[in-house]
Amino acid sequence: MYWADELAARVSGPQVVNDSKTPSGTVHVGSLRGPVMHDTIARALRDRGIPVQFRYGVEDMDAMDAQALLTPDAVERYMGVPLAHVPAPEGSSAANYARHFVGTLFFPTFARLGIRPEFYWLSEIYPTGQLDPFIRTALDKAQVIRDLYVRVSNVERPAGWLPIQAICEACGRVGTTLSDDWDGETIRYRCLPDYVKWAQGCGHEGRLAPFGGKAKMPFNVEWAAKWSLMGVTIEGCGKDLGTKGGSRDRSEAISREVFDREPPINVMYEFLNVGGKKMSTSKGLGAAVHSISESIPPEVLRFLFLRPRPNHAIDFDPAGSDAIPRLHDEYDRISAATAGKTVRGELPPDHERLQFFSQITDSTAEAAKEVAAAWRPAFGQLSLLLQLPGVNVVERAAAEKGSPLTAAESAELNERIAAVTTWLRDYAPDEARIAVRPELPTDAVAALSAEERAWLGALAPQIEAAIAADAAALGSGDAWQALIFSAAKEAGLQPVRAFASLYAAFLGRTNGPRAGWLLAAIDRTLILTRLRDAAAVQGVNA
Repeated sequence: MYWADELAARVSGPQVVNDSKTPSGTVHVGSLRGPVMHDTIARALRDRGIPVQFRYGVEDMDAMDAQALLTPDAVERYMGVPLAHVPAPEGSSAANYARHFVGTLFFPTFARLGIRPEFYWLSEIYPTGQLDPFIRTALDKAQVIRDLYVRVSNVERPAGWLPIQAICEACGRVGTTLSDDWDGETIRYRCLPDYVKWAQGCGHEGRLAPFGGKAKMPFNVEWAAKWSLMGVTIEGCGKDLGTKGGSRDRSEAISREVFDREPPINVMYEFLNVGGKKMSTSKGLGAAVHSISESIPPEVLRFLFLRPRPNHAIDFDPAGSDAIPRLHDEYDRISAATAGKTVRGELPPDHERLQFFSQITDSTAEAAKEVAAAWRPAFGQLSLLLQLPGVNVVERAAAEKGSPLTAAESAELNERIAAVTTWLRDYAPDEARIAVRPELPTDAVAALSAEERAWLGALAPQIEAAIAADAAALGSGDAWQALIFSAAKEAGLQPVRAFASLYAAFLGRTNGPRAGWLLAAIDRTLILTRLRDAAAVQGVNA
C-alpha cells in the first residue's frame, strides 16, 4: 500500500493537514517536498471519503536571522526585524521581504503543481488576537516550559526567561529582545546589543502588553499553539526538526503539558540532497523553485518527491548532469506500466498510486490511467530534435506515434519542449549539447582504430536490412540503441567503443548523448552515407 494510503487508513473523522515555512530567502526546490507530501496526504484522505482541510502557513513574524545571513538575500540593517516588516528587495512589487520570496516566487509554483491549500500568514493572525489566549497560557506556565526545555532537549534558558519575544518599540527588532517579567497583563523586555551574534539590539528597555501583534511566541511554543488554534491533526516535519530531543519533541511536549492537547500525527521527511548535501534555503544551495520548475513539468516534479517514501533522502543534482532527463524517463516508465504496458526493470508494488498522486489534478484512478496511457515524447530524443536544424518537432512526434496527436498530447509536447529548452540552456552537461557536423569530421574519424572504422562501415548494411524487414523498425531511440548494442556484440566490439565511434563520425568528438536517440533524430540517408564515408577514411597510423 502506498505510504499516504497507509496513513489515511489509520485515521477517521475530519482531518486538518498543516504545513508551513519561514521565508528566510530564495526558496529552493527542496522546499517543495513538504508541500507535495502534505498535499498528497490530503488527497489520500479525500480519496477515502474523509473530510479534510489543508492549510499552509508563512511564519513571517520570525526575525531575519542567521539563516538569512547565509544567503545573498539578507539585508544587514534589518537583521532581527520580523520578516513581514522588512522591505521587499529593490524592484519587487511585493509588500515586504516575506511576500516577495514566498508570495511571488514560491506560492505560484504551488498552483502549477496542483497544490491548493488555504494560505495563512502569521503577520495577519497575530494582530487579530487569535493567538492571545495561547500567549497568556504560555506566560502563565513559563516555568513548565523552562523545565520541559531542560528535560526534553537539555536546553537551559536564562533565569526568568519568558516564552515571548517582544517587538522592540524603539527599533522594531524581535530577534534581540529578552523578556523576564510577567505581571499578568504586561511583560518587561530588554533589546540587548549582544543577545544574538547575527543582530545588534538597540538597548531599549520597556513594558508592553504582548497581545495583538506586539510580540510573538518562540517557534516551539508558536508551533504548538497553532496546532491548538487550527485543530491540526496531521503535520509532518523535516528530519532536522524531528531528531530526538529536537524541535518537534519540544513542541509536542508543549502541546501536551501547556496547551493540554495531543499533538498531530507526524510524518518526518528526509532532505533533497545535492552532491550529498542538503538543498537548503538558508545556505543558498541548489536550484530556485521558480527556476527548476521551468525545466520539469509539474507531474514530473511531483513524481520526484513522491517516488521514495518520505523517510528516504532524495539525491538530485540538476546542474551539469542528466538528472532531469533520467527523471523524465522514470516517470514515463511508471506511466507506461500504469497503462498496462510491459516495461523493463523492477516496479514498485504501488506504482499505480505513485502515478495517480503525481498528477496535478485531484481526480480518479481511472482518469489517471488515461493520462498514463497517452503518448509522450522521450525527453532525451526531444533534446536532440530541438538541436537539429530544419526538424519539425511536431511532425516528427506524430510520425513516431503513428497518428495525429490528441489535444492533451500536443499540450504535453509543448510543455516538454519548453522544459527541454530550459534544461539545455541552464542545466545540461556539455555532452548533451550537440551539433551534427554537416561534413564528415575526418580528423576525429581518422583517430579511430581500424576495427572501429570497419565497424561503422558494417553497421550501414545492418541498418538497411532492419529497414527492409520492417520500415517502422527503427522508429524510436530505443530501437536504434538495441541495434547498436547488437551490432557491437556481433562484431566483438565493446559498446563504449561503438558509441565513441558513432560520436566521432557525426559529432567530431568521442562523447555525446545516447547514440540511439541521436541516430533516430538524423535523416537515414545521411546516416548511411556518413557510416560508409567514415569506413573509407585512412587512419592516422596507416
